[in-house]
Amino acid sequence: MSGYEPMISGLLVVARDVAPVFIVALFFQYAVLRVHLPNPHRIAGGALTLVIGLYLFLLGLEIGIFPIGEAMAKKFSLPEHRNWTLLFAFCIGYSTTMAEPALIAVTQKAEEVSSGGLKSLRLRNAVALGVAIGLAVGVHRIFSGDPLWVYIMAGYAVALTLTWFAPKEIVPLAYDSGGVTTSTITVPLVTALGLGLASNTPGRDPLTDGFGLIAFASVFPMITVLSYAIIMQSIVSFRKRR
Repeated sequence: MSGYEPMISGLLVVARDVAPVFIVALFFQYAVLRVHLPNPHRIAGGALTLVIGLYLFLLGLEIGIFPIGEAMAKKFSLPEHRNWTLLFAFCIGYSTTMAEPALIAVTQKAEEVSSGGLKSLRLRNAVALGVAIGLAVGVHRIFSGDPLWVYIMAGYAVALTLTWFAPKEIVPLAYDSGGVTTSTITVPLVTALGLGLASNTPGRDPLTDGFGLIAFASVFPMITVLSYAIIMQSIVSFRKRR
């Protein structure tokens, strides 16, 4: 029985964490809307599946993703490998973002709502390019030891400037893109990479230098999506003038 204790304990912790979500939903369902749940047995089964799935997801991070990220960061923190580290950050940022379920869902909805005017694949590539550039810049910041706020403030200053020139219909989507990129696939690996690099780079503190990569993965997609919209608008305007 002792071998199952960690699993049972982990499931109980996950159930405790998601319980407030169900409590709020049920409260408004019964106390405010006064409507009975459709298919309560099915919903209960779904809640149980959610708890088990989240537990397995967290277990997978602990066993697989974090050790891989930390091991790679330990090697990449060596001075002779730093150029490769920047390339790795760029590539891993692009590839994980292209696989993000939240981004796929948002861009597909954008294409649907715009009647095909906004192409899902093009938007995903623009967002992924932003994350890739952001992570490369963030890794450079860890190596250099520069203040985080300088990079982030500069990034938002560029994003705000581009907002003035970008088509107004793309601005909300561009700002949302920074949030949907920091999701289930990207965040664990990026966090492990940042903490690993800061822990193995002399003079860096994991707490102040290891965290912050996700901020880069949030602001730079705004810049690339806004830039993409401005470029496409300029191309369309140029074609109309010819």
